[in-house]
Amino acid sequence: MSDPVSVGDDVTAQVHTVLDRLAGDLPALGIALSGGGDSTALMHLVASWARGRRIMAATVDHGLRDDSAAEAQTAHRAALALDIPHATLLWRRDTDAGNLMAGARDARLRLLSGWAQRNDLPAIVLGHTQDDQAETLLMRLARGAGVDGLAGMADWRDAFGLRWLRPMLGVGRAELRDWLGARGASWIDDPSNDDDSYDRVRIRKAMAATELGARQLAMAADNIASARDALQFYAAEAAGDAIASNASLILPRRPFTRSPPEIHRRLIIAATRWITGADYPPRRSTVSHALAGIAAGNRVTMDGALFEPSGDRIFVIREPAAAHRAPAVQAEPEESAVIWDKRWRVEGLTPGQHVSALGLESLSLPEAGWRASGMGRDEAAATPAIWQDQRLIAAPVLRRSSHLARPLRGSDAFRSVIFAH
Repeated sequence: MSDPVSVGDDVTAQVHTVLDRLAGDLPALGIALSGGGDSTALMHLVASWARGRRIMAATVDHGLRDDSAAEAQTAHRAALALDIPHATLLWRRDTDAGNLMAGARDARLRLLSGWAQRNDLPAIVLGHTQDDQAETLLMRLARGAGVDGLAGMADWRDAFGLRWLRPMLGVGRAELRDWLGARGASWIDDPSNDDDSYDRVRIRKAMAATELGARQLAMAADNIASARDALQFYAAEAAGDAIASNASLILPRRPFTRSPPEIHRRLIIAATRWITGADYPPRRSTVSHALAGIAAGNRVTMDGALFEPSGDRIFVIREPAAAHRAPAVQAEPEESAVIWDKRWRVEGLTPGQHVSALGLESLSLPEAGWRASGMGRDEAAATPAIWQDQRLIAAPVLRRSSHLARPLRGSDAFRSVIFAH
């Protein structure tokens, strides 16, 4: 009879090797724990890998099923059994409108990100498996996805102010359950995994009925990911002369006339995300419309970014109306700095002062100093301003003051966004 601890040793070695690569330099790590087989296996694997690192786990209770609170409590006990501190995060929906599952997914990530940042955790590991990768490929294929979508899930991703790691994409769901069973570990079976109202469940059943192998499909996603990586590299090379200044971007126009359309698409998506700090790229139809306008030499807006072709350059700035919609922020007690519009760090605030967009209507005020700044109207209007009630105190990007405004991203960050997954 085989030693049960030796069963699945290759699973342990494989996942630990990926963890070494993705998280080997991290002093702490968070675990997204649903209590299902995949995330439970992940928690055990991370616990055996941690070697003195600080690890914590959290479960998001979406409240979508009657048993969700009891399942979160079961996950809590499982974590504590491994001496892993655990928290349950509650999602309180404001509305039932829109795509419920997409809303639940984003809420989960935002709640986990906030929990991780409060606990000084630089990254969170997720329990996606080889089967999830295969299912994702087929789901996106059915929706007509491009190269990026068909590349499947990457083993790391930056979003919602945090790094997310997927160390189990090379391991199958059945392997993980065998691994848990050999160790006498239990897990929760989510009844929604048999609910045909979910796209992923229908895809899973179709795979079983047609004998489509998860391993082969995941290999196809890996091959497409290699093609995506080559396109990202080419796009980054094409953007080598991009210049960042005052949270705006200047792109060379040459790549838009001498490279394939796919490179144009990647450049303006990266520019938009760099300007706005968005976690997701714009829709494909929106990008196509913007590219047509740029090719015609027109000024176009896309998802809060404004593109203005001029000569051999394309100026990319924050759309003034989008900056105006960015919420005003005040410094926390005993603090004097804030992050505004995901673009600026503003320092030197005193009690009662807040930061919001300068706005077009305030450009002519003497406190703004716009005419001597050398900045265009729209770019200047989207910069941060310091206000006391309704009174303009300073526009620190346009005119020197006791306040300081620093852009959050530079040219290197733009090239990094090109490679973002």
